[in-house]
Amino acid sequence: MRRALLLLPLILTACGTPQERCINQQTRDLRVVDSLIDDTRRNLDRGYGIEEYTVTAVEWQACDIQPPPDENGNPRPVAMCLEDIPVTRTRPVALDLGAERAKLDSMLAKRDQLQAEAAPRVAQCRELHPE
Repeated sequence: MRRALLLLPLILTACGTPQERCINQQTRDLRVVDSLIDDTRRNLDRGYGIEEYTVTAVEWQACDIQPPPDENGNPRPVAMCLEDIPVTRTRPVALDLGAERAKLDSMLAKRDQLQAEAAPRVAQCRELHPE
């Protein structure tokens, strides 16, 4: 799920105006840092982190092989096979809250730097691609 949310800006970027695409390109790092800041704040509010991990489950699925027709020429039902399916789950993990606070402070400083760097580039995008 999280990976799908991270891909959403890429999908939406393809649909934007030239100005929006330019601005999105120039502020990509800023959006990533904002997302990480949000995650860190949620971890601090909760008091623990959330870790994603993948396990393998087994499911019945239609096999790729179509069985031959029966003796009367009638089609046979599709055969079913057991298939391994990756399943993503989450679990709580302990965090060093002091280190998490220090990480948040560091990311907030980086965010300020990225905002200052992005401002003239965003202004340039607006000049190059007026709407």
